[in-house]
Amino acid sequence: MAKPAILTVDDDPEVLQAVSRDLRHQYGDRFRIVRANSGITALNAVQQLKLRNEAVALFLVDQRMPQMGGVEFLEQAKDIFPDAKRALLTAYADTDAAIKSINSARLDYYLLKPWNPPEERLYPVLDDLLDDWLAGFRPPFEGIRVIGNRWSPFSHQAKDFLARNQIPYKWLDIELEPDAVKLVEYAEADGRQQLPLVLFPDGSRLIQPSNLEIAAKIGLQTQAERPFYDLAIVGGGPAGLAAAVYGASEGLSTVLIEREAPGGQAGTSSRIENYLGFPVGLSGSDLARRGVTQARRFGVEILTPQVVTGVRLQDPYRVLQLADGSEISCHALLVATGVSYRWLNVPGAEKLTGAGIYYGAAMTEAIACSNEEVYLIGGANSAGQAAMHFSKYASKVIILVRGESLSSMSQYLIDQIAATANIKVCTGCSVVEVKGDEHLEEIVIAHVKTGQTETVPARSLFIFIGASPKTDWLDGVIRRDAQGFIITGPDLMHNGKSPPGWRLERSPFLLEASVPGIFAAGDVRSGSIKRVASGVGEGSIAIQFVHRYLSNV
Repeated sequence: MAKPAILTVDDDPEVLQAVSRDLRHQYGDRFRIVRANSGITALNAVQQLKLRNEAVALFLVDQRMPQMGGVEFLEQAKDIFPDAKRALLTAYADTDAAIKSINSARLDYYLLKPWNPPEERLYPVLDDLLDDWLAGFRPPFEGIRVIGNRWSPFSHQAKDFLARNQIPYKWLDIELEPDAVKLVEYAEADGRQQLPLVLFPDGSRLIQPSNLEIAAKIGLQTQAERPFYDLAIVGGGPAGLAAAVYGASEGLSTVLIEREAPGGQAGTSSRIENYLGFPVGLSGSDLARRGVTQARRFGVEILTPQVVTGVRLQDPYRVLQLADGSEISCHALLVATGVSYRWLNVPGAEKLTGAGIYYGAAMTEAIACSNEEVYLIGGANSAGQAAMHFSKYASKVIILVRGESLSSMSQYLIDQIAATANIKVCTGCSVVEVKGDEHLEEIVIAHVKTGQTETVPARSLFIFIGASPKTDWLDGVIRRDAQGFIITGPDLMHNGKSPPGWRLERSPFLLEASVPGIFAAGDVRSGSIKRVASGVGEGSIAIQFVHRYLSNV
């Protein structure tokens, strides 16, 4: 933690040097001595300290300065650091001004110049002030701070990206936190039009940044260290992480490319309770963190956020084209991109995405939903896990299910939901319209049985409908089914014959796509079981087929 600051201000260079010397001699081991030669310069320094989230313990300021006097400076500085102690250095002729400022500037003490010897006339006074300040001091949060608006899609994007990449941060809502408005002003951002403002511990800041800009600032790797790998894995969910761990542990040079954050859709789950070996369950973020740690331990390069835009076959290589224009070559490619939630295709939904409408669990929004009614759309495990999580914060959670029951959900979740008083399940219900100007205000629910609709107030709607694979970048390269899922192994065979264009004597391996050396695992594979454990299993199994393929390359 940075040392708390003592700021001293005087326009006389000799006096400023002398007081700084005496302060450093007595307090330099515990406090950082900052000096300024004018009130205006000092005020700017104070604002920068606030932006860096550093603490100020004491202002020691000369009274008689041009442009901005000591009392005027203290009156403005106390709004920035209200808990800092304030002391005025005055000449004997200025004592009346100092006494009058006790109320206006909330002055704690005034000292007469000269203060020699400091052991008698300076240190005892400052010791008392600093001891009093330290008694109530609570060290500030030292990580990243995100200042934004709850209803800003850009703010939600920044929070979600940091949270999913396991980066601690502090959220300051500009509508609720007085300090947030000041910080935006000090950073010279254009108010609410340029949110979020992301402040870093080193004092730097980004205004309305992209995920890639944040990634570069916090040190995430987005570019590969070398041009060629034995195995390239696209997708960092359970299947991709499992494959990375097994591949690298068995000697394959391995790179994993993830477009958002390791963990995939499972990484957003609040609680996975049916995963073997964790009898009390674990969160998706915990599973992702453990998987990433394990993969890096074996030497896996993880590129995030990074997007694969295409693949080119250049036997015996598969060449991946990335969004930044670079390319990575590999012998074997494993596609484990999982699935994404389908968009809610109703009037008003696109405009309000990120401003009350969220896809997936969006754990970053849970606390903001305290004492509100929350609506969820979906009837599978992801919706059930989210409902249980939000029930800890919301006054009521309403699950909207198009079908007649929660039959797609695991029984343990059905039982938990039934036993939770503030969760209501509305079967035969669907959202047909959403309304709101700057954020979600109302949703229109259609009831299948009665054919009637009702409009209800709503501030938060979370979507867990369907599963859509992100495989457009493979168009024309490998075979996919009508929904875009990758067809593998025996499903590629027709009347005992390999798929068209297959040039090897052998048939495709179990998890191999229609092009030799390209494999698929997890939810993105056609016919896969959409569960975390099965994804981990497929990712692990895929490596044995990768080895068999590589043995003949």
